Amino acid sequence: MSRYQTFPLAVTALLLTSAQPAVAATFNVASTDSHEHWQSMALILGEERHFRAVETHSYSDSTLSLNTTQGVCDLPWLEMRVTLEQQQGESRAVNLVPARLRIDDNPIIDTMAEFITERGDDGFYAHFYLSDMETLIAEMQSGEALFIGFDQHEQEPWYMTFSLDGADEAITRMQALCSAAPATDTAP
Repeated sequence: MSRYQTFPLAVTALLLTSAQPAVAATFNVASTDSHEHWQSMALILGEERHFRAVETHSYSDSTLSLNTTQGVCDLPWLEMRVTLEQQQGESRAVNLVPARLRIDDNPIIDTMAEFITERGDDGFYAHFYLSDMETLIAEMQSGEALFIGFDQHEQEPWYMTFSLDGADEAITRMQALCSAAPATDTAP
């Protein structure tokens, strides 16, 4: 993948339509550590704990993150966030599109990405449906770059590339923070 485009204007215009006042949950960020182009951290709201390895270096308005949740550390998810011009008025799934992921020269992973907005958040999220997270994480920890391509029907695909410099350390620390977190009581 050698062609890179910015966030499509048509999708941006679609996402910017909101009229309701927004109220979003804001997590406290704790235990932040830098790892070259990546960071690792804990996100805390009351008893709820999430842990993140995030790359903020490649784009000024976009991040790529690998995330885990306290109590289910073995179910990580990959997410990309693009900052929009205003807070969104509603939480909704905007679209489900074919996507391709590739780390360095490894085989392409064909998947689907769900485009989502969250009420009160100025972000647009892409959540990736991946069946083999263990392999993806191992490739991220040893790779140099992660390439993402989104199909846009009749338009040219939208491509992005994220650096993996420091991903190994950030992911390892994220997993350690999650494993060390106390168990939560889910009983009513």
